[in-house]
Amino acid sequence: MLTACEPTVEPSLQPQGQQKTAKTEMLEAGAAILQPNSPLKSLNIYLDGFHASKEQPTHQMEAHHFCHQVNEDFAQCALFDGNTRQANLIGIEYIISGTLFESLPEVEKQYWHPHNYEILSGYLTAPGIPEMAEKELMKGKMNSYGKTWHVWNSAPFGKTGDKIPLGEPSLEWSFNHDGEALPGLIEQRDLQLKTITSEQRHKRAELNALAKPQAGVDAIKGKFPWPATPLPGVTDKNAEPKSSIEQETSDVYISIR
Repeated sequence: MLTACEPTVEPSLQPQGQQKTAKTEMLEAGAAILQPNSPLKSLNIYLDGFHASKEQPTHQMEAHHFCHQVNEDFAQCALFDGNTRQANLIGIEYIISGTLFESLPEVEKQYWHPHNYEILSGYLTAPGIPEMAEKELMKGKMNSYGKTWHVWNSAPFGKTGDKIPLGEPSLEWSFNHDGEALPGLIEQRDLQLKTITSEQRHKRAELNALAKPQAGVDAIKGKFPWPATPLPGVTDKNAEPKSSIEQETSDVYISIR
């Protein structure tokens, strides 16, 4: 699957520092001819999605993922704040299947966020590829998990980013309920990439049948100063049983949707 970078999204800031000299540009040109870049050529799958800091979930940003599917159970992605040559490298994400996740030690599982909501909600998208190919791609990522570290706070939504990478890496998490994303975050992405998240959600409803309860769905639940509601098919495997009143409320919500 070839990388798709149209339409383009430029980074929100330029790193602090002086412009390149002619000497530096000449050395770069020579390196491009003489040196291999084989590891980069394998990053041929482009995904766009969103992350929230696990410690501060209202700190959110869009992340452009350029990934290599190493095998059926494991992928590795470089994360950027845009999809042009000027984009800044802001972090990494490893993606594993539910099978590999279950093999992890319990202490390790706390670092891995679930993906079912991102897929079923339409938040995760693969811009530019045919609809059939994207559907199969998302189907293959159902019940998977991601381990994501951001090392550069360059493009926080609604805030000013840092001119250079500062501080400690941030463990990022996924959205897992409707209403957790900051108002305007999804809409801005849809406008820039010419996607329609609501249509994606509708088309992916048939993937609900594949969804299994996942760990971490409720990890940041209740850490927002606004209400959030569940999405059918997305449940936390470690959640406590609902009271009869909670179950009735959930049933009403699902029937309305």
